[in-house]
Amino acid sequence: MKEKIFRNYLELKSFKDFKEVKKPSEDYSIELNDPKDFQLNKFFYKNIGKNCQWVDRLVWTDLDWTKYVSDAKLFTYILKNKDEIAGYFELLFNKDIKEVEIAYFGILEEYFGRKLGGYTLSEAIKFSFNLGCARVWAHTCSLDHKNALLNYQSRGMKIFKSETLIR
Repeated sequence: MKEKIFRNYLELKSFKDFKEVKKPSEDYSIELNDPKDFQLNKFFYKNIGKNCQWVDRLVWTDLDWTKYVSDAKLFTYILKNKDEIAGYFELLFNKDIKEVEIAYFGILEEYFGRKLGGYTLSEAIKFSFNLGCARVWAHTCSLDHKNALLNYQSRGMKIFKSETLIR
């Protein structure tokens, strides 16, 4: 049986159109992962991705992961609850065209239902504009968390392309 997957690409071209969600509690913080650590990116990809069927990178070797996270254009931010990791996002900054892709974004399942998705996405968008971008974009699909598309749109992002994939 073939499965239909609906993918939407969204963008935000102006910070003035951004709708922020404030930090739900002082217990939470978002920090740049510096120095870069491929094990952390790999951990989040596997643990968040298992519920969203992220599979592309499951075959990556440690060398593949190291090469990916070593890219100067990649910035990984970690959402923490005090000292415990709760989620992350990866920003790919293309300085030449002043554009940031929110490449990966997610909250660990044990932190669902705490209003962290809106806050974390808000921070991803703010960090993107602080890098100097003129456009932030991302994509989400019907395999992602049920609130993913609504979260992007609620932050002011607009769909600029949609597609249906069959697998």
